[in-house]
Amino acid sequence: MSVSCRNAFLSASKRFVEKDLEVSMAGRAFMITGANSGIGKATAMAIAKKGGTVHMVCRNKDKAEEARADIVKETGNKEVYVHILDLSETKKVWEFAEGFKRKYKALNVLINNAGSIMSQRDVNTEGLEKSFATNVLGVYILTKSLIPLLEKSADPRVITVSSGGMLVQKLRTGNLQSERGRYDGTMVYAQHKRQQVVMTEQLAKTHTNIHFSVMHPGWVDTPAVANAMPDFHSSMKDSLRTPEQGADTVVWLAVSEAATTNPSGRFYQDRKMVSTHLPLAWTHSSALEEQKLFGNRSPVHHRH
Repeated sequence: MSVSCRNAFLSASKRFVEKDLEVSMAGRAFMITGANSGIGKATAMAIAKKGGTVHMVCRNKDKAEEARADIVKETGNKEVYVHILDLSETKKVWEFAEGFKRKYKALNVLINNAGSIMSQRDVNTEGLEKSFATNVLGVYILTKSLIPLLEKSADPRVITVSSGGMLVQKLRTGNLQSERGRYDGTMVYAQHKRQQVVMTEQLAKTHTNIHFSVMHPGWVDTPAVANAMPDFHSSMKDSLRTPEQGADTVVWLAVSEAATTNPSGRFYQDRKMVSTHLPLAWTHSSALEEQKLFGNRSPVHHRH
């Protein structure tokens, strides 16, 4: 727990190299999903300040337009565009990506930030469980569909924000007996985030000219955490990170030269590569299972 809280960020930040982020992003295009609040909005704000073109992909039009207005007002950057999309509707995700490729000449960085923690099991119009559709399938389809555009663009990068949900598996083990048979949204979410790590590793192997990374922002005080885990949120409130602290490594991975000197497909916390197994007490999944999920003949691959 301690590695994810606000104090851990403050001590890690002592080794951050300030000039890593002192760069202009003018002429570079960034797509950020879930950009209307929390980490997504803080990331969009930081990139807009550096002159980057920002494509905010959001589900809720009113919230998105409000966030866009804030960003434009605070940064003076008008190159901020809103796209309305529900990432749980996988066919719409594919259609959106196809349309985006026709309309725009470049996309330098894709930031997969949107994630959903459902309190109850819910299916989308395609009959797929909604949080799996958003957190795994939607991310995979969006990324895969945009790869041709990313590959044509300079210094392309894909960053996936993998949330504190991964630690939840560890935090909630004592409670599992009573949860059995019930839909446990936070556990399911943790599982999806694990799949995103595997997906990043697989994509990095396949598309070697794009820099892929996945990062854990720590426990951040966002509306998503407050809604999904109210007890945890109220008891931890004072030690949660701000959205800006949570976004720091996302921004660093998206804009700094230093980030791309590291190998592609790795996992980060506080601007540093970390093992995806030991600190988060995950199980090692076999290479065969990983191939099954995201390889060429996987169920994920053949939805379209």
